[in-house]
Amino acid sequence: MSIYTTEITSDKLISDNPLHNRLLSAYVFAEKFISGDVIELGCGEGRGIDIILKQSKSFTAIDKISEVTDKLSKKYSDETFISSSFPPFKNINDNSFDTLISFQVIEHIYNDKLFIEEIYRILRPGGKALISTPNIKMTLTRNPWHIREYTSKQLEDLASKNFNKIIMKGISGNNKVKKYYDDNKKSVEKFKRLDFLNLEKHLPNFLYKIPYEFLNRINRNKLSEKNKSLVSSISTNDYLLKNDHPENLDLFLILEK
Repeated sequence: MSIYTTEITSDKLISDNPLHNRLLSAYVFAEKFISGDVIELGCGEGRGIDIILKQSKSFTAIDKISEVTDKLSKKYSDETFISSSFPPFKNINDNSFDTLISFQVIEHIYNDKLFIEEIYRILRPGGKALISTPNIKMTLTRNPWHIREYTSKQLEDLASKNFNKIIMKGISGNNKVKKYYDDNKKSVEKFKRLDFLNLEKHLPNFLYKIPYEFLNRINRNKLSEKNKSLVSSISTNDYLLKNDHPENLDLFLILEK
């Protein structure tokens, strides 16, 4: 069974390569913060597990898709995989983990306040939580898979209700990444000009997902066909962890309990 949508990018499709490596880069940047007992919330198909395991004492992952957790538990038999929706984190004790990772997840969570409260609860004193999410200021079109997106201030304000030690950084890219982003922006704007009925704004998410998926895949394929050498060559080395800036592609939040 394939779980891939344009939201859950594939490492096997050339057209998904820039986004796949953008998402993978978060794990590369996280490596220096990882220690002890680690939990990942929303592990997906395990994009960054091999990176996490280099630094962790133990690894636990939670994901709502049971096909994913079943597959990963066979591949990583010494680690713990739980199929469950969240928040709350069921059957997870207080003060259980030294490091918590949750990349590109919070934008899918209805109760983000409870999500942060639960993160604080299960971290040990001195433990760190690493959270990434799209920067709404760089989003090109409404994403019907997301409940909401954040500015860096909005995410900091949310986290500050529970955490006092907060560092906001962001994931940006070099000229290759910026070239891809600019090409993508121009292409998306062409599609949006054809939206005479303003469906992007008015269609409910469950309906908007249908044209979104169809047009997003067409757009990625078009970008790949136009400049395959650029699309195929982008790697994690082309992404950068920077201080907070409005033009960062993703927010990268570091919390300490």
